[in-house]
Amino acid sequence: MKKTSKKNLTTVNKSIILKLCRQGDLNDQILVNINKLSLEDLIAVKLELAATNLNNRLYGFDLWRQSSNIMKEALLKFAISTTSSKKDAARFLGLTYVEFKRVSKQFKVKDYFSEDI
Repeated sequence: MKKTSKKNLTTVNKSIILKLCRQGDLNDQILVNINKLSLEDLIAVKLELAATNLNNRLYGFDLWRQSSNIMKEALLKFAISTTSSKKDAARFLGLTYVEFKRVSKQFKVKDYFSEDI
């Protein structure tokens, strides 16, 4: 295990899974079932559930053009939750640190993880 100083650990304890478990949105059985699905199937199921709640009408939401933003936000949250610093997360995503800070602000990930700090 790599030792680093606490000062450099800017994304420690930011697990999305732990956050959702603490909120009561996930449990072990749900995680096992999610793990059985492909990412594409999971996204399709989520969209189908959203459409069902809206009487199968997602009209007005430009899903095709917004899908890249949805995926980028998911990748950003994943990178933050699995790396030990913001700089590591930026490198993981192939971004400069300045780009990383910009997209973090754009997608408001600081707010998402704020209660975990």
